[in-house]
Amino acid sequence: MNYAKTAILLAAMTGLFLAIGFLLGGEGGIVVAFVVAAAMNLFAYWNADKMVLSMYGAREVGPDEAPRFHRIVADLAARAGLPMPKVYLIDDPQPNAFATGRNPENAAVAATRGLLEMLDEREVAAVMAHELAHVKNRDTLTMTVTATIAGAIGMLANFAMFFGGNRERGGLGPIGTIAVMIVAPLAASLVQMAISRSREYAADRVGGEICGDPMALASALEKIAQGVAHIPSDAAERNPATAHLFIMNPLTGAGMDNLFSTHPNPANRIAALTEQAREMAVGGGPARRTSVPVTGRRRKRPWG
Repeated sequence: MNYAKTAILLAAMTGLFLAIGFLLGGEGGIVVAFVVAAAMNLFAYWNADKMVLSMYGAREVGPDEAPRFHRIVADLAARAGLPMPKVYLIDDPQPNAFATGRNPENAAVAATRGLLEMLDEREVAAVMAHELAHVKNRDTLTMTVTATIAGAIGMLANFAMFFGGNRERGGLGPIGTIAVMIVAPLAASLVQMAISRSREYAADRVGGEICGDPMALASALEKIAQGVAHIPSDAAERNPATAHLFIMNPLTGAGMDNLFSTHPNPANRIAALTEQAREMAVGGGPARRTSVPVTGRRRKRPWG
């Protein structure tokens, strides 16, 4: 259901983009809109991962520098049937994580120092399983394309006054132009947020399957939500457009499943994971847990 919903929303986003191009310039406007979208998507396809990692000062780590963290990711990637992604650490006290990359062969996963300090190893494994689920589902590319089209819609709306204000030349007139400038970016943002919420629910479920322990992910989400609510992220505040990439919205700890949220309400996600754990227990005995031991301790510094 989530995949069908994402496809419908992406089609709506593309249709909105082309409709704005038509309103502003007729058939020629559609061609221009298509060319702009293709160019922006091509650039984002090759460069988005490098850009977002740079924004957060992420540092790549290998098995010698962060052996336990690296081993967790390697074990989960093998279990998910994915190539080993690059592993990054972010020196940020807020607990959070994200995945990026244009495809599974060029993927990267990143976790903050705060995440590794706050969660136990079982919970860290569940979070990384969620991120690998995004890679497996190719959500990184989906969200990159979504963000690119939304940005292009905003750009066209900004140019509406120059190209759409003259009725005598086939434009929308002043009132129509102002309406496009206001409504188009808002509509694009709403669709973008709806796609993001849909992909988070799907990644939670697939992540629970990968790690075999949905309740570990539920526990991790609860801790992350509490941490995000009390620990600001300066890097995220400087780059709010990247908020949808994270497992939890880094800009606020309070979220609701409404039109203006990039992430589902943590309580709703935890409820869905609890139901998944129940289904796994009913269908095949106790939910299978990862091979990573439960430490139960809050670590004082990132794993080395």
